[in-house]
Amino acid sequence: MSNTFILNGKETPLKPDQMILEAARNGGIEIPTLCYLKGATPTGACRICLVEVKGARSLMAACSTPVSQGMEVFTDSTLVHQARKLNVELLLSSGKHNCMTCEANGNCRLQDLAYFYKITTPRFEESEQKYPTEDENPFIVRDFSRCILCGRCVQACNELVVNRAISLGYRGSESKVVTGGDGPYNDSECVFCGQCVEVCPVGALTEKKAKGLGRPWETQKIRTTCPYCGVGCQQLLHVKDGKIIKVTAVEDAQPNQGRLCVKGRFAYDFIYSEERLKTPLIREKNGEFREASWDEALDLVATKFKEIIKKDGPDAIAGVSCARSINEDSYQMQKLFRAVIGTNNIDHCART
Repeated sequence: MSNTFILNGKETPLKPDQMILEAARNGGIEIPTLCYLKGATPTGACRICLVEVKGARSLMAACSTPVSQGMEVFTDSTLVHQARKLNVELLLSSGKHNCMTCEANGNCRLQDLAYFYKITTPRFEESEQKYPTEDENPFIVRDFSRCILCGRCVQACNELVVNRAISLGYRGSESKVVTGGDGPYNDSECVFCGQCVEVCPVGALTEKKAKGLGRPWETQKIRTTCPYCGVGCQQLLHVKDGKIIKVTAVEDAQPNQGRLCVKGRFAYDFIYSEERLKTPLIREKNGEFREASWDEALDLVATKFKEIIKKDGPDAIAGVSCARSINEDSYQMQKLFRAVIGTNNIDHCART
């Protein structure tokens, strides 16, 4: 007999050690959640994924409750929706969630849930802002007034990228996400990979450079490969009016599986630098550079290489391959030096 459970009155397959949330999604039923993070340990922190389980004394968190053979689960009952709505209202009262000025407007899971439950005026009084917004570093803005303490940023930092730079600190109403010494990111072990920003479901963590440049519905997402090294991380360019305003990772894409380094996520400014070389330059005898065509530049390099090899041998030449090149280009570069020029003096610049 196959392993199944009853989901909203329908027999649904399950897998060993699977949680209700995952089994329901595989069965075509989407259960909302704010704290669940794929690949990390489920915590049940947000209490948005509550479901009704027959025989249980209370509602259960679907993300952290194992499903079992014959279990009867209800995800769409009146009791379930009342509890979820209450928890959304409590989260809305936990800070200052002003969608009009929030960078996450249009890409906020809490906003989506408030809209779904038609919450126009939360019944609970808004909490006072206890901690100031941090924007001392050049990459990430931390707005504690919008933080719902879902813990996704902490899990991403500790379990996905394993930088272990942040954790949940203090207790009760004083709780907040902290660095090792509860100081700013600049003075912590943070490497600014931005994975915390990637997984934040609200506007508590946002990209500093992207502030005010465009709403999610105003941008076009273009998938591409990160230009910085040969790994081939997949990323999404958020483009508005032909200009990149921010970069995010492609979820579930190989090889990076939704993760990026600090360069891949934040260092795209070089694209628009006025100092970028657009044509080859040849140094004249007086030391000044002049623009040249590619044919002239390549002919000059080939001629110089032949002169050096004839005079001092092939080992007098060395090559450095750009770390931004794709693996195929780097392969061709080493073949050029080893098979054509005849030297093993070939390296790349990924050490810095």
